[in-house]
Amino acid sequence: MPEESMPKEAAYQVINDELMLDGNPRLNLASFVTTWMEPECDKLIMAAINKNYVDMDEYPVTTELQNRCVNMIAHLFHAPIGDNETAIGVGTVGSSEAIMLAGLAFKRKWQHRQKSQGKPFDKPNIVTGANVQVCWEKFARYFEVELKEVKLREGYYVMDPEKAVEMVDENTICVAAILGSTLTGEFEDVKRLNELLTKKNEETGWDTPIHVDAASGGFIAPFLYPDLEWDFRLPLVKSINVSGHKYGLVYAGVGWVIWRNKEDLPEELVFHINYLGSDQPTFTLNFSKGSSQIIAQYYQFIRLGFKGYKNIIGNCMENARVLREGLEKTGRFDILSKEVGVPLVAFALKDSTKYTVFQIADNLRRFGWIIPAYTMAPDAQHIAVLRIVIREDFSRALAERLISHVEEVLKEMDTLAAKTAETTATVDAAQRGKPAKKSEREIQEEVTQYWKRFVDRRRTGVC
Repeated sequence: MPEESMPKEAAYQVINDELMLDGNPRLNLASFVTTWMEPECDKLIMAAINKNYVDMDEYPVTTELQNRCVNMIAHLFHAPIGDNETAIGVGTVGSSEAIMLAGLAFKRKWQHRQKSQGKPFDKPNIVTGANVQVCWEKFARYFEVELKEVKLREGYYVMDPEKAVEMVDENTICVAAILGSTLTGEFEDVKRLNELLTKKNEETGWDTPIHVDAASGGFIAPFLYPDLEWDFRLPLVKSINVSGHKYGLVYAGVGWVIWRNKEDLPEELVFHINYLGSDQPTFTLNFSKGSSQIIAQYYQFIRLGFKGYKNIIGNCMENARVLREGLEKTGRFDILSKEVGVPLVAFALKDSTKYTVFQIADNLRRFGWIIPAYTMAPDAQHIAVLRIVIREDFSRALAERLISHVEEVLKEMDTLAAKTAETTATVDAAQRGKPAKKSEREIQEEVTQYWKRFVDRRRTGVC
């Protein structure tokens, strides 16, 4: 900290100048998080930025707006709510906190069941696919739950429901399905999982439930695929999380978790605060947090309505189609994402012997595009992909411009690869013995190991 203070104008300029070196959020196609909202909502956010949401007695209207959001989302997910009932759920900082809360509820209910039957309750586990987001690994480690992962395989990059149910045992607190995999945007088959798990529960006498991680897909499926059964229409789905700051169209910092009914949230996890003569239940990991994102979510719900969300998400899917077709026309990529799912395009090079997806991502940076390149989860980690997320503020014009930049990068790298190959051939000709040519699989695995070492070297802290 400096010894002396400085003028406010100088402090602003120092920070503003440094922030100019950050990437452009709208060109950050790695992130699912919303980067644009209407000016009217920006005004509401700034007006509420000094409100601490936890002060419910001082800001009761904000609490009421949260409760309205919970009810709207619960109805969107077909929660069985009676005419005189309110939905069971809470706003969170994001889906990570929502998953922690849902996981704690499952663990506590499992412990109660085991205790009532006189059985051990010290070794809970949870079954997921290897494609889950890191917050599931955090939950397992922080709250001492074994994480049992269904491995992926080439050509199938989501959790196989048959293999997941095979892993379920008496100590499984829940099976977590993903509606919108981070890797490819694909929806997992929650209906098939429900059918298989129901059968296993009947055979064993267990009561293993399902949680749906709908962080990305929860605000997509109800609008574009209303007949797809993945939510509370399935009896074993007991809780669902969704990110308001993704396709809920709110700036970063808001998520939601909804329970099927009151019985699915153990009462001892809920704290009760008495304000203005009425009971206010609360269930969160954090205490203080801003009110702005809750208000912004409510704004989007009443501003857009069902038709507004449907139009925006439909437009995102159309722009994803334009981008996918443009990439396919290059003839250089295999598209790994599905047409039904989150509006994104995940794609891999057909031939990685000349250059890699990591080099493509690096070269696209000079045009301002931030596009992630990564390897798939076990046991498909030899597959390296690029992924482009389509958000509300990514227009068709930007999609077409990105395609042209990808084509330009490919052309440049082809030229460079040809020159490198020519140089290598000259060197090889001067040598007596030539090394055996490596297979594409060997090259992909070498690239994967190099990239992991590169990432490990750049890690400087726990975040």
